[in-house]
Amino acid sequence: MKILMVTPYPPARDGIAAYAAQAVRSLRRDGHQVTVLSPGPSAAHHHLDLVGPRGALALAKHIRAGRYDRVIVQFHPDFFYPVPNRMRDRLAVATGLLAAFRVASRVEVIVHEIDYRFGRPTAPDGAAARLMWRSVDRIAVHTEAERSRFAKAFGVPATKIALVEHGSDFARNTHFDRESARASFGVPLDAFTFLSIGFVQYHKGFDRAVRAFSGLGARGARLDIVGSARVDDPGNLAYSNSLDALAAATDGVFRHRGFVSDEQFDRWLVASDVVVLPYRSIWSSGVLERAALYDRPVIATAVGGLQEQAARAGRAQDITLVVDDAELRAAMWARAGGRSGATARASWRVGSLADDADLRARVQSEVVRRAVGARGTRLGGAVAAGTVDPDTAAAASRASAPVRRVANLELPAPTSGRSSAAFVKRLVRRLTAWELEPVVGEINALRAATVEALESVAAARGRGAAERDDPAGRVPPS
Repeated sequence: MKILMVTPYPPARDGIAAYAAQAVRSLRRDGHQVTVLSPGPSAAHHHLDLVGPRGALALAKHIRAGRYDRVIVQFHPDFFYPVPNRMRDRLAVATGLLAAFRVASRVEVIVHEIDYRFGRPTAPDGAAARLMWRSVDRIAVHTEAERSRFAKAFGVPATKIALVEHGSDFARNTHFDRESARASFGVPLDAFTFLSIGFVQYHKGFDRAVRAFSGLGARGARLDIVGSARVDDPGNLAYSNSLDALAAATDGVFRHRGFVSDEQFDRWLVASDVVVLPYRSIWSSGVLERAALYDRPVIATAVGGLQEQAARAGRAQDITLVVDDAELRAAMWARAGGRSGATARASWRVGSLADDADLRARVQSEVVRRAVGARGTRLGGAVAAGTVDPDTAAAASRASAPVRRVANLELPAPTSGRSSAAFVKRLVRRLTAWELEPVVGEINALRAATVEALESVAAARGRGAAERDDPAGRVPPS
């Protein structure tokens, strides 16, 4: 069968792109001829700007010319509707998509997210949207709750809306085991590790995980928050910045900015002990499904379709659902406190420090040792907090300090006080991000590797000097 898939596509940095790539692989394994059309630069066969009525009409023209047996659309409002949009924009887009869907032999739409207000029957744009959705041969969503709400909002018969499991086409993307995955990210082997991963947006609620975690850092646990803002609008950027500040102020929380590849995403799952999904709202969660591939326990808020996903998983996956921040905190503390071999962070030995002639130097050594251990610096190999020699840690930290003072590189925010300038900046970002973001990621990875190399060399020199002073391992005379 000749199929057209309309979707973001790798290397575009988008979760739906990764979802679609797995669907394309599955269809091709079944013997179908699949052509991919992407709304932006990618590895797809064709590219069209699908935003607005012109984009919808261009899609109609392409479908007509291609004579496809089946058209599959991975739908998210951002791919088709201008942001922000007005009633006339929504009316024009719905009319254009109606034309595109009607020229296709068969149309299937997988709905990842939509604003149900777009279907108000008393408004012209709502009436057009209802007509457009009724022209689709098959609509797919990921939970029963979504199916019921969609049918009610757009007047579509529930029999036309299929239920597709979010992870039905998911496959493992990494061969790392827990030890090697942790070593690759600098996560100590003995640290109980919570993970919140995905695009950073307010509704994902990663700040809730940080607040719930507060205090666990002193007990040897850590929380890694991995991901970047999905859309560079001022609201997302402001939330991302506030999350960075909150993470920096909370002991044991580590913030990893930037988009991660499919392989890195799965490697983080393997490296974690518990995945935390503190969402304020969500349709359904691909992260929950991917965590199941690696048998990782999940703590998630009972919102959207997550309750249904958890019920489907049953006993096959360890999922704890919480309803508020208090339950989230209790669940995280129970997980960290219940682990075997859990160790609290070593207390300050005030007496021994006070008796030392060089109190300031000893305190500084202890600060450096703990900082290196918490940062997960390898120092020539995986090192757990509390096992680093203070002098070696201090030497390593001094060696890498000039590079660590250089902040990670970030693309400038496409914002401006003038709306026209902001529009141009967003357009330029959209057209160039697929080329620039990988470069930025590589530069930041090079910075991290340089820090690690400098600290490893300094640590090796320190160990070598100590061995020369006393081969038997005794403390050298002062």
